Amino acid sequence: MRETVSFNVAFVGTGANPDEPSVDGFAMAYRHAAAYERLEDCRLVGCADIVRENAAAFAEEYDIPAEGVFEDYEEMLTAVEPDIVSICTPPATHANLVIGAAESGVVDAIHCEKPMALTWGGSRRMADVCEERGVKLTFNHMRRFGDPFRVAKRRLDDGVIGDLRRIEYAWGNFYDNGTHAVDMCNYFNDEHRAEWVIGQLDYETEDIRFGTHNENQILASWEYENGVHGMASTGPGADAVDSDWRLVGTDGFIDVYLTDRLAVQVYTVDPADCEELTFDKLASEASCIDLAVADVVQAVEEDRESELCARNALNATEIIFAGYESARRRGRVDLPLDIDDNPLEAMVESGDLSPAPADGD
Repeated sequence: MRETVSFNVAFVGTGANPDEPSVDGFAMAYRHAAAYERLEDCRLVGCADIVRENAAAFAEEYDIPAEGVFEDYEEMLTAVEPDIVSICTPPATHANLVIGAAESGVVDAIHCEKPMALTWGGSRRMADVCEERGVKLTFNHMRRFGDPFRVAKRRLDDGVIGDLRRIEYAWGNFYDNGTHAVDMCNYFNDEHRAEWVIGQLDYETEDIRFGTHNENQILASWEYENGVHGMASTGPGADAVDSDWRLVGTDGFIDVYLTDRLAVQVYTVDPADCEELTFDKLASEASCIDLAVADVVQAVEEDRESELCARNALNATEIIFAGYESARRRGRVDLPLDIDDNPLEAMVESGDLSPAPADGD
């Protein structure tokens, strides 16, 4: 019988109100905490938020003792010495917080919200420091655990549409939602890295999510090292893709729907032959975050790599920032990506892009 291993878990960035999610904050720590709470081998021992009242409310919700409540995350790490830390703050803060937690010498694993970081340089540094320190770094690309995606991947691996040739998506945007969307493209293509990216974008109306700019529309294309192509078409161009994700093979295609309904449609070479699979909810066994956190904890216990690992997150993040860099250069970008900043943020700061304030601002 396997010996039970217990993990102390702490949280950085509790957020204010989990019942009122918005583009300013989702209070994702509450969702992380509920997932850890389901696991018998996890104990919630500490939380930190720059607004102490937020941390105190979170602690009361999850029975964290008063001595585990902090405004300063470094003080928390020193005091409670957690094995696992969930970082649930805006993306611009991720790099410094992850690096600080890894360099504390206390934690074994860090589970961070997405997107990875505000910049490509920050994303790489996070991953490098954690690897150097032997800290398992994961990112909450939890949609991978959704039933429609798992089913579509199994059907793809079963060869029902032949060999994969192209993956298209038209869901959300290219940074905030896009980190999930591109990560899912990589999941379908067995985590192969991209070799080049080309893209163009439009940013006329300000769209700031969790403190970070997001384009209004992008058309981006990339080629993976195994010859499979990817394509993103967002905003007004979303109609270019008939579903949220389309997997195109040599003998048919698979459509995956997430926005208006939960479904997978499998089309073979016979256009009249369509297998349709529908789902009542995204994940039948538990929420996607429950499944993601369970995999993170199990990976620590078994000393293995989670599929939410930094390596996979970097692959998706590189495509995103390369798409923005292609718009800045007005040309194709060959990988690996050789920049440190966020090209979209830089173009706004320089005045090359001047989005008008959103209505109501």
